[in-house]
Amino acid sequence: MAFMDYLSKPAIDGYTYEYVHVYGNKNESTTYSILSFNATKTRYEDSEENFVDYNYRKTDFTIIRDFSLHTIHDIIELSGKTYIIEDSLQAPNWKILNEMKEIAGHICMNASYNDTIKKQKIVGWYALDIPISGGPERFFGLPGLLLEVDVNDGAMVIRADKIELKKLTTELDFPKKAKGKKISEKGYIALLKKKIDENREQEKPLFDGLRY
Repeated sequence: MAFMDYLSKPAIDGYTYEYVHVYGNKNESTTYSILSFNATKTRYEDSEENFVDYNYRKTDFTIIRDFSLHTIHDIIELSGKTYIIEDSLQAPNWKILNEMKEIAGHICMNASYNDTIKKQKIVGWYALDIPISGGPERFFGLPGLLLEVDVNDGAMVIRADKIELKKLTTELDFPKKAKGKKISEKGYIALLKKKIDENREQEKPLFDGLRY
């Protein structure tokens, strides 16, 4: 809420009331996801655990990166419609920093960039000993696997809880039953911008109908 300075006081009061009574005024919540990877490919999606224990509605969200073919192949639900995004890899312009820390048993270094579409400050921590350019959500493009991503100074933190090395079978495959309108990355960004502008105009929370 602190980043939504465009909201009027009545709108803020209304959303605050809803938040307190629906979510019990919790300061934070936790969901779980799975990032499968090998030397050249990653696939990221929400864990089924969320929808059993937390009763969330599952939305279409599968993020695939193929670093050997330099392609993205994503399935994303936006405003109730599902899109299949097919395009070439276009990594963010990360700035490598010089801090280090341990995450899930791996020494990581940090890097950052500013997301000009969502107006977010992104700080990522990548493993020095896992030379794979992937990561959680749609984050990628560093010389090591992203094990932590901090969005807007802790508003959302994605962190690897554990890493299990095992033989993969179909974990990296594109879902066979996936259906949706095929668009490019440029087309997806245009839809994202349009939705963010609509939320602002209608005084809705910035990420109403969007993944944070």
